[in-house]
Amino acid sequence: MNHEPELEYSALSQEIASDGKSVSVEIYRADGDEQWLLEVVDEFGNSTVWDDTFSDESDALAEVKKTIRSDGIDSLIGPEGDEGKEGWG
Repeated sequence: MNHEPELEYSALSQEIASDGKSVSVEIYRADGDEQWLLEVVDEFGNSTVWDDTFSDESDALAEVKKTIRSDGIDSLIGPEGDEGKEGWG
């Protein structure tokens, strides 16, 4: 039997806006897991998941804020629809 693990979402998960655009920051871990995962979902449903995990949920939030400051929020926003998604992400 194959079942999906229950996910625990951090209270630090939130929407972040910059330059008139926003992304959904999702910080979560599988039930019983110690490490937090970081995922950002844009308005088009494109998802960016960090390869690294975080021992503390606040470190994950700090990482996405640092990325937005250094690379801009557009670095986390992909194309609309299916067109142009090859090679994105």
